[in-house]
Amino acid sequence: MTLAYWNGTWQPLAEVTVSPLDRGFLFADGVYEVVAVYDGRIFELDAHLDRLARSLAAVRIDPGLDRAGLAAVFQRLAADAPRPAATIYMQVTRGAPAQRSHAFPAGAQASILAFASALKRLGRAQQEDGFALVSAPDIRWLRCDIKSIALLPSVLAAQNAAEAGVLETVMLRDGLVSECAASNVFVVKDGKVATPAADHRILDGINRRIAIRLAEELGIAVEQRDVAEVELRAADEIWITSTTKELAPIVRLDGAAVGTGRPGPVWRRVRDAFDRLVGQPA
Repeated sequence: MTLAYWNGTWQPLAEVTVSPLDRGFLFADGVYEVVAVYDGRIFELDAHLDRLARSLAAVRIDPGLDRAGLAAVFQRLAADAPRPAATIYMQVTRGAPAQRSHAFPAGAQASILAFASALKRLGRAQQEDGFALVSAPDIRWLRCDIKSIALLPSVLAAQNAAEAGVLETVMLRDGLVSECAASNVFVVKDGKVATPAADHRILDGINRRIAIRLAEELGIAVEQRDVAEVELRAADEIWITSTTKELAPIVRLDGAAVGTGRPGPVWRRVRDAFDRLVGQPA
């Protein structure tokens, strides 16, 4: 049985019922967070709570729980989460008013759903082989910094990757790299690391921040700036980061080899530091 938090109650996930008038269902009017749990320990919970608060403020949803209350939900689910690794998904919508209307309904009470799932980490053998990407135009809205549940463009990009038999789809807009369907992107050239700036065009991933911090602690400078598509295609190394993919090396892009076609030395140093941080090699 998968335990779920649903609007102040604890119940089996399979028994949760959602009103057809919930604005998450009708309008994708909501935001979400996904946190990693390693051996019962939540990874970077404060950073996730900070980002959830920013997303909620940006779309003006009052969750009805304060920060401590939201943290308690995560902690309760983490205590019984699958081991050795899991994720906890939390979604907050604007709720289920009596009538459907585009404008914010008066007096609506937010809906909160949260549950844990096993995390199948990308194994070390897979990492040593590396992964492939395909590219596609970025057709999303221009507030990608909000972790919105309106994910259809990302769903299409993820399906594009699945049909191509690769790990992810990297999205491109106006000759620049954005991010992947559900991951951030890093490029390395001549030992120098760059990643797209965390503005409205991308989601500022928690593992993106961790990768930057770990690289800098290792004496590897990271530039946060516009990254051109031509830089991506000429990179010596490409990595992608996310809660579920952690820090994955990319060795092929649109069928062409990235660098030597093997995971690079800069990725390896940062990845080893990541594994030490979580205390659990993949």
